[in-house]
Amino acid sequence: MPAEQRGLGLVFQSYALWPHRTVQDNVAYGLKLRGVAADEIKTRVAKALEQIGLGHLAARYPHQLSGGQQQRVALARALVYEPPVILLDEPLSNLDAKLREEARAWLRQLITSLGLSALCVTHDQVEAMALADRIILLNGGVVEQEGTPTELYTAPRSLFAAEFMGSNSQLNGTLASRQGGQAEIEVEGQRLRGVDRGSAAPGAAATGVIRLEAVRVDGASGGNGLTMTLATQMYLGERWEVVFTRGATTVRAYAHAPLAEGEHHVEFPPDALWIF
Repeated sequence: MPAEQRGLGLVFQSYALWPHRTVQDNVAYGLKLRGVAADEIKTRVAKALEQIGLGHLAARYPHQLSGGQQQRVALARALVYEPPVILLDEPLSNLDAKLREEARAWLRQLITSLGLSALCVTHDQVEAMALADRIILLNGGVVEQEGTPTELYTAPRSLFAAEFMGSNSQLNGTLASRQGGQAEIEVEGQRLRGVDRGSAAPGAAATGVIRLEAVRVDGASGGNGLTMTLATQMYLGERWEVVFTRGATTVRAYAHAPLAEGEHHVEFPPDALWIF
């Protein structure tokens, strides 16, 4: 079927608003193309603008709007003719970080409240987890893993999926053993236990992946850690990000307060360390 007959809604990455048309005219354009009566166009455009909180800006032009407001107008233009599916091409990538967080919550609320079928393409893992009920993770055009956000974050099936989702530390070493769903990896002369997620034979190169929030620093030793040297630490507001080194291995973690210089015990809980 020709593209113009498919009836899909599309929100472009660049918004693609007509600069010479008002907000009202931008949103109404799709209805005019479909031959909708003028009175109905006025009613439906007003409803669409109210849904996105821009009813008071109908007479403005795109250059008179903020980036977040332009993004909402592009969304209203795609929603006004009630498409069966709405396609979103990195809809939040042109917004600054603070506005992106706000728009993410607003867009998720809109999609669920209107009962929309939405397909969103994004490179932002947090955006994908926040917006989606189901995620398809692509690697070179091939489906790497498909599932709910929780499944992709807590149970990655491949090294690519594990590294892509979340903030992680990698431990490169040699696979020491595999048995009963558990594995051991030798890193910097120390054996570390973890969950077996790979298929390599003992003696082969292996990689351990652990989420930053799962790494434990200076806590009770569970015998599954390394003594490492604090390299640097960064204040993030609600927490600190700390970086440790030992030999060729670098580990990032989170801390609630700044740490003292020198050596620290860095623990990797076995149920949180995935070995590929």
